[in-house]
Amino acid sequence: MNPPHGAGSPRHDGGRRRWSQFSCWLECVCVVTFDLELGQAVELMFPPDVKLTEKEKTSICYLSFPDSYSGCLGDTQFSFRLRQSVGRRSSRVRDDVYNQDAPVTLQREASHFFGYVYFRQVKDVSVKRGYFQKVTSVFQSLVLVSRLPFTHLFHSLLHIIAPEFFEKLEPSLEAVCNEIDQWPSPTPGLTLNLPVMGGALQVRIPSKTDKPGGSPVRHITTENVLPAPTLLPTLHELDLFRSFQSLLVHLQMIWELTLLGEPLVVMAPSPNVSSETVLALVSSISPLKFCCDFRPYFTIHDNEFREYTTRTQAPPNVLLGVTNPFFIKTFQSWPHIIRLGDVMTTGDLPKQVKVKKLSKLKILDTKPGIYTSYKTFLHKDKILIKRLLKGIQRKRPSEVQSAILRRHLLELTQSFIIPLERYMASLMPLQRSVTPWKTPPLIRPFSQDEFMSTLDHTGPQLTSLLKGDWTGLYRKFFRSPNFDGWYRQRHKEMSQKLESLHLEIICDADLIGWTKDKSEVEIVDLILKLREKLNKAQRQQLQMKDGVFEKLDSFVNSIIRTLPEDLHTVLRPHETT
Repeated sequence: MNPPHGAGSPRHDGGRRRWSQFSCWLECVCVVTFDLELGQAVELMFPPDVKLTEKEKTSICYLSFPDSYSGCLGDTQFSFRLRQSVGRRSSRVRDDVYNQDAPVTLQREASHFFGYVYFRQVKDVSVKRGYFQKVTSVFQSLVLVSRLPFTHLFHSLLHIIAPEFFEKLEPSLEAVCNEIDQWPSPTPGLTLNLPVMGGALQVRIPSKTDKPGGSPVRHITTENVLPAPTLLPTLHELDLFRSFQSLLVHLQMIWELTLLGEPLVVMAPSPNVSSETVLALVSSISPLKFCCDFRPYFTIHDNEFREYTTRTQAPPNVLLGVTNPFFIKTFQSWPHIIRLGDVMTTGDLPKQVKVKKLSKLKILDTKPGIYTSYKTFLHKDKILIKRLLKGIQRKRPSEVQSAILRRHLLELTQSFIIPLERYMASLMPLQRSVTPWKTPPLIRPFSQDEFMSTLDHTGPQLTSLLKGDWTGLYRKFFRSPNFDGWYRQRHKEMSQKLESLHLEIICDADLIGWTKDKSEVEIVDLILKLREKLNKAQRQQLQMKDGVFEKLDSFVNSIIRTLPEDLHTVLRPHETT
């Protein structure tokens, strides 16, 4: 297919690189078509020169369609997550700028892509049109590929652009991609208007300084934006109640399984139920980041299929969403399986699945249920369950039910994580121990036993009414990838804070006075070390008081001028900017 008009020109709009803004939001947009004779194929891709490997393109093809095409005619939306090919890199500078201020759960992925799919199955028209072939049915998917976990935004965007695309084809898609290339960058803390097809979506990009579970986003009136933009109350949040409505009585169990990063398979009747349930589980431990691998929709064609289904080793710490009944046999050795069916109601209440032994998992006619021998460390919150079930009987709106669920899960996670945060903060060296003339002291190592000894005074019982074996839950959490990921992130943040503090203290010291009785070698050594610290701080974009970089840079250049001229040529090429 010919490249879109103007795609060959690398720059537009006064020298700005074409697709540079587009790539802040999306890696690419793909149109994937299924032909009964030829199979799946990427029919169209924007930008035309996007650098996806053949392996990535093949994976996108398979993940863009439901496992079975025999379902009802119509449209469906779902999500997938794909491991990028080994060896390729994303734009680290762009990632770091956004990730610096984004909540840890919404940071741009470094090694995975998200796929947001709008799949359509329609009866074939008798006349060949565009690249539709004459077959019994036409299967086609419009896929947004991104490193950003903005599930609600991208599915809302697809809901607007996909119907138009299926009617008008390539010109419609090119116009939308050009609009996205005009969008402002996703900057944490800002409310943005994103033009699309004659309208605009208004979104607020969350910041890591936001209070978790804060008040809903409010519409901001913007002059010269007509018609008024459509407010999206969230970039990423899902309808938790819809995802968990048949699991409400087991909410404590599925929260613990997710928190501990246990190997878990969700078997669902469709890709949209599979992907929504997996993403809901991942978000259930927010603001803690889920640090294990997770696949909202996983197929037998996935590159990691053999890796994840081998029986010669223990199942990996991964959360998989599947729809193919073949997986019932494949995953019989896994410790935790959630089998979902179509939501059935008894009276007005959704039928709650039961916990069953793994031995009850049968290849054919496996009934919905949670197949596990797991025993929860904490007791159920019966008050919450009664409140939600009563809400169903009273026909409380799903958004309200979801808000109640989200608040409960947030408070539960916070009760669990606050003692860890408090103990971690105690490992930071005292500010008075940081001096300008010595390397900063090290952060004390994390001691599990020492942490456990703090729980009587600072434990979760101070903020949560839930009873049970909190200590046992912590001990198991320490062995999970989620603890490792949390600890690494907090240690990195604390190390950077220590580095910033050290530079600020150096800035306030009498550096000129220090050099007066020092040898030339000692002065040069100081300059080189300061330059190294400044360059490292700028690379890491450390948060610093105003004027610190400029003052230290000015000091370095002043000292260089006092040294013999033969040293100027050695030191000046490394001047900071």
